[in-house]
Parts: sequence; C-alpha cells; structure tokens
Amino acid sequence: MLGRPLFFWVLSEAIFSELDEVFVFTDDTDIIAFIQKEYQWSSKVKAVLRSSEHATDTASTESTMLEFATLVGYDFDVLCLLQATSPLTTAADINAALKIVSSDGNDSALSVVNTHRFTWNADGTSQNYDVFNRPRRQDFEGLLIENGAVYATSKAAFLNSKNRVSGKIGLVKMQEDSLVEIDSMTDWKIVEELLAKRLKKSKKHQRINYLVLDVDGVFTNGEVLYSEKGELAKAFDMRDGMGLEILRQCEVEVVVLTSENSELVAQRMKKLQIENTFLGVKDKYAFLQQFISHRNTSFASFAYIGDDVNDLASMCAVGWSFAPANATEIIKQKADYLLTRKSAAGAIREACDKIIAYNERYD
Repeated sequence: MLGRPLFFWVLSEAIFSELDEVFVFTDDTDIIAFIQKEYQWSSKVKAVLRSSEHATDTASTESTMLEFATLVGYDFDVLCLLQATSPLTTAADINAALKIVSSDGNDSALSVVNTHRFTWNADGTSQNYDVFNRPRRQDFEGLLIENGAVYATSKAAFLNSKNRVSGKIGLVKMQEDSLVEIDSMTDWKIVEELLAKRLKKSKKHQRINYLVLDVDGVFTNGEVLYSEKGELAKAFDMRDGMGLEILRQCEVEVVVLTSENSELVAQRMKKLQIENTFLGVKDKYAFLQQFISHRNTSFASFAYIGDDVNDLASMCAVGWSFAPANATEIIKQKADYLLTRKSAAGAIREACDKIIAYNERYD
C-alpha cells in the first residue's frame, strides 16, 4: 500500500499517538520476528503470538480481544482495537477515541463516518429521506456509519460486557473517505491514491534543512557484483560525493536511509562522512517520522531522493522529492521533480544544486 505493507500504516500512527503500548497480535511467527527486529527504535511496539484458535475466518474479534487481555493480565486502563485494514486511520483519530473514554463519563468509543448517502430498504422504500422532498446534500444531516477503524473501551466496561464497545459510547468522526473498504484490487488502488493525496495535501514549503537518500538506485545504478563469498562491489559517482559536501557547507544535513544492510555501503558513507547513515530500515516512512520527532522539525524541512516503491510514502510526505531519470515509473509519477541525470551518473549532484538554489530564497 503506497510502498509499505498494509499494516504499517495503522502501526506507525499508533506509535505516534498517545497510546502507551502498541501490540501486534498475530499467529504469524514471521511477522512477529519482523516486528522484533525492525521496530527496535520504538519502545512502544511489541509483538504477541495469537493462538490459531482465534485466528480463523470464523473467530470473532471479541474472542481475540479476550485472549489478548488474558495474556497481558488485563494490565490496562483503556484497551484500543485498531484494524490493520484501515490504513486511513490517523494518530489524531486514535487520540480522539482515548480522550472520549477518559472524559465525559464515557465507557467506550468507536469511529464513524458521516455520509450523505440516501439509503433504501429491499422493498423499495426509502430509509432516511422523503422521496417527494429530496433534501440538498449540503442541507442533509446524513447518517453516521461505523467504519471499523478504531474502537476503545475502559477495562471496567470490557470486563463487564466482554465486548469492544459497551455502556455509554462516544463517537469519533473520521473523514468520509475512510469508509472505503478494501475488498478488491480496485478498492486497493482507490485507498492508495487517497493516502498519496492526503500526504501531498499536507506538504508545506520552507527551507530544506535535510536531504534523505536511498542507496541502491540513487547512489548506485542498482547493480551489484557478487562472488561466491557474497556482495563484492557497488559503483558510486564521485561527483555525487562532492555535491553532498557542498550541500553540507550550505547547512543542509545529509541522511542515508536504506533497507539493505551492506558493509560496502557503510564504508562508503563513512568515507563521505555521513554520520546519519541508517542501514536495514524496512519501514522508512515510520523511521523518518521518528527521526523528525527527535529533531523537533517537520516533513517540510526534508528533501528526499528515491527510486522505488519503498521510498514512495516518504516522497509523498516530504517538502520536496526527487526521482533519478532511471527511477521506477510509479516513483516518477509521484515525485515533485524528475531529475535529468540517472542514478550513479550525477543525479544526486543535480539534486544538490537544485536544493542550494531553492534555499537561496530563504537565506
């Protein structure tokens, strides 16, 4: 989904919400191993093994919640259920649910969408409007529909009802587009475009203080030489190194973010004196969110050069994104600026020159 595994979207929003702990509850041991390895940068995230009994197509969500609550010894004040298939959920939506449960005497909360659709019964009678006095959409209050994204309940209410919501229930209104359910590849593409649009809509223009670079396909042309002993060589462009040195002199910090864990890359970045080199990062978007939080800055102060789908979400979010001339087609479509140079043939140097010229208006 926009270059990230589907569950990453909800997971990262949960990490940056006001939740104290975030548990990925799954019967898939590969996912558990992945979470334990890749999310060490967040002390919030934990993975817990779910029993096969409660991971069937017929198992209820409530049975899964009860199993989880038992495993953690009911050690919570508020239990929040997030659906991995709702990638449009935001940290703000989660925080709103937590606030509702902790105030106004509410016992639980759930997310809804206010839709202005006219609904009908199977017998041909209208449900929510008079067919002889059809209201204008802008004057129509519409219906509140549960979108299945966020649920929250106090421990007392959950112990009493054994249900995801009970007692006095508060509502969190989410954007209408969050009502789209992923039941087909067409739905998938629609939600993917909605995510990209949301990220791009939040873009702001300011001075670029950081440049984030992928490695393979950006520093290199994507090729790697192997011997029987493993990775042997990658080719880097010396002009790119000079461009980055000039960029640092212009007070732009360089960050290298790659999903590969390569000693060759580590040595090259050491040679280039790039201290912010992060290897083996699978969820680049969430890792970048964490980096931004620690630096007390925003996506607007970042530029990004990427070439393939795992760079896509970050490129849609940053202030200015670049794609080498030989990047994948989807990256070319989403990038703010398509470079004339190919990777390992001056693409980084070209981007550096563009950033320096762009920053002059702020300097």
